[in-house]
Amino acid sequence: MITETQFQKELEELKENLLKMATLVEGTIHDAVQSLVKRDSELANEIFKREKQINDLELVIDEMCLKLLALRQPMAVDLRFITSAMKIITDLERMGDQAVNIAERALSLNQEPQLKPYIDLPRMAEIAQTMVKDVLDAFVNRDSKLARSVCERDDLVDGLNDQVVRELLTYMMSDPKTITRAVHLMIIARCLERIADHATNIAEDVIFMVDALVIKHHADVKEEKG
Repeated sequence: MITETQFQKELEELKENLLKMATLVEGTIHDAVQSLVKRDSELANEIFKREKQINDLELVIDEMCLKLLALRQPMAVDLRFITSAMKIITDLERMGDQAVNIAERALSLNQEPQLKPYIDLPRMAEIAQTMVKDVLDAFVNRDSKLARSVCERDDLVDGLNDQVVRELLTYMMSDPKTITRAVHLMIIARCLERIADHATNIAEDVIFMVDALVIKHHADVKEEKG
């Protein structure tokens, strides 16, 4: 028989593993971008090794969640916490995949002359990394207000992505020799935009967990109007 104290201990262990995975993902995103900015191909290669660590943690956490659901049959807030955790690790794993994509592009770009100063991409990465950090803080502390602020920052990343694409298109139109490098940079910007989207997905799950409110596809606004 599982006691309440044992159950709370297992929930804490689940939180710790989630934070460990999130910290690893956050650092991987940072280093992937730094491998581009600093033209550090050795650092880019390190990203591929971390992908397995992220994937392994996803499996461990998923198994923990399934055991808690099967053995404890949680209710209400605890049930929403565990089911949200299962969704969150999927988004974290996909963020790790995007970091790998960035590292792959960095390896190619580092072999060519730098096309342009890297200003907007590091800015996008900084916002995305902060979103990842804050959304996991919101999850652990059950802070739906912080989660909503993460959702609001998604527009900043989208705007920077559009700006990067417009600038790179001008390079491509003025000199066809820049096309390959510009496309690599566009893909990196897209990866960062997707990372911000995954952080937003987690924020929406946190809001559901804390407030039992669905805000995906603006469902909360539709409900109020209804």
